[in-house]
Amino acid sequence: MSDKISIRFWNDHEVRAIWEDEKSQWWFSIVDVVSAITESSNPRKYRSVLKARLKRQHNQLTTKCSQLKLISADGKKYATDCFSQEDMMEVIKLIPSKKALSFLDWFTYSDNSIDGQSKKKAYALFESNLIDTFEMRNTKWLQQIHAYLFGGLYKFAGKIRTKNISKGGFRFASAEFLENTLQTIEQMPQETLEEIVVKYVEMNIAHPFMDGNGRATRIRLDLILKQQLKKCVDRSKIGKSDYMQAMIESPYNSTQIRDLINTALTDDIYSREMFMKGIDYSYYYEEEE
Repeated sequence: MSDKISIRFWNDHEVRAIWEDEKSQWWFSIVDVVSAITESSNPRKYRSVLKARLKRQHNQLTTKCSQLKLISADGKKYATDCFSQEDMMEVIKLIPSKKALSFLDWFTYSDNSIDGQSKKKAYALFESNLIDTFEMRNTKWLQQIHAYLFGGLYKFAGKIRTKNISKGGFRFASAEFLENTLQTIEQMPQETLEEIVVKYVEMNIAHPFMDGNGRATRIRLDLILKQQLKKCVDRSKIGKSDYMQAMIESPYNSTQIRDLINTALTDDIYSREMFMKGIDYSYYYEEEE
């Protein structure tokens, strides 16, 4: 077993995994999965009850569980019951939960919704290193990101909107003057955290696309932070409600969103897992309650 550890997030729940070189597969923590899809206040006890039930039923899944050392919240490694992805899918089907199907879609990258498909494209965007070829200051760079995420899903992928839009009673920048607005934003400085956040807020107010603005601009924000400050955002440290409220207030006062971003900054800018969980959280922010 290698030391390659994966930590991804599903609806604020951590799902840990460890890579096995010999069989070229990931092993996932069953306790983390139980915590994610059940309402149990004690996932470990729930896991023990489930394990006992499977043994009584002589279910062969009990023989496919391996105890592997994963890092816990205290930073130490403990032996943890794990299943391969294929076997974990079978275990999940045995857990009575309304969240199981949604979790399986995320777990197997099989969500065929627009968000599900564009999220897979966001993962691929990082894997391909295509983003390193984009020009980070101009609007065309943001259009390239949007076109990559939503190409084949929206006819307007990568295209600047020509209609006025609003959300929650807030009207975004007028389509009539949007081209000039975006040119002005392009010229804004982006050297310090304060400048980068102000520019991020202004781009959100502009809302250049009919849909998918948040998902595209958050990727853009992380890439600018990486280039300018050698930092990126650990979005697992920013709760959904805190983020949404800060963005609602940002057109009038950007202090709250700046402070949230500042406290979540990390220099782990080359971590695949940091980028992946950032995508998971970015799309989670967009989910309707």
